[in-house]
Amino acid sequence: MISYSNTLSLQQSSELKLLLQEKGFEFSEKQHAKWHSFGPGLSITLYNSGKLLIQGKGTEDFVLFALEPQIIKKAEFGYENILKPIQEEPYVPHIGIDESGKGDFFGPLVISAAFVSMETRDAIIKLGVKDSKEISSDSKLLSIAQNLRKTLGRCYSTVTIGNTAYNNLYSKIGNLNKLLAWGHARALENMLEKNIEVSFAISDQFGNKSLIENALMKKGKSIKLLQRTKAESDIAVASASILAREEFLKRLSTLSSKLGIRLPKGASQAVKTAAKEIIEKHGIEKLSEISKLHFKTYRDVTEPELLLEK
Repeated sequence: MISYSNTLSLQQSSELKLLLQEKGFEFSEKQHAKWHSFGPGLSITLYNSGKLLIQGKGTEDFVLFALEPQIIKKAEFGYENILKPIQEEPYVPHIGIDESGKGDFFGPLVISAAFVSMETRDAIIKLGVKDSKEISSDSKLLSIAQNLRKTLGRCYSTVTIGNTAYNNLYSKIGNLNKLLAWGHARALENMLEKNIEVSFAISDQFGNKSLIENALMKKGKSIKLLQRTKAESDIAVASASILAREEFLKRLSTLSSKLGIRLPKGASQAVKTAAKEIIEKHGIEKLSEISKLHFKTYRDVTEPELLLEK
């Protein structure tokens, strides 16, 4: 079993407990411990001495992507209670790129790029910036995003591909990864048009790196592009993730208001129910204008209607 141990201050202990509560972890009493908490793949105990013990298959991800960046504020991870401090590499300013909406039937595809400088990095970390999927509520994300935009100033760019344009592009390209690469390239090019001095950009791994490189123009080809799995752990990519999700949520809310129907996120049964309501009230054509036509959800809700029309 992978395990991790460290000694926390009173403030760090309080912050960790709050973080676990926000993530929905359960708590119980344990002998010689202030508290014991458990969640998916994790058992976390804080002893009276201040010693923290984390065990379970989720230990590595929790320490690397939650405990260290948000509570301890430095990198030191070990296995089986043996801590091996890792020399933290000096921060190098760079651009992060991420998208929102690719898994959502309703609403646009949004790609954002954010440049995090040496001067803005600490302030952005203090805002609680992290992968948008880890933020507990939409209202909290919107609040962080508002402050993040103020901190970044001009150093971000957002490209929104509305549903009509998205569906036209998808019908021509026929591949979601190529469409994502096109959006990533445009967001990056827009950032570089601001004449920011930067040597590299990072994005999440979603396809062959050459897809983005081939979609770049002159300025984009002048910097190094890195793709990583779990790139959202990078502060610049996490910033882009939040900005993209903010714009997606705003667009989805606007569509909901115009239709008088709440449009759920994702592609669940609730999404199908909303899609059927849109067809009943506004017709199939309106549904086509606000959804992604290549989703199976579209076929599931429209084919019965098309059969009735014949």
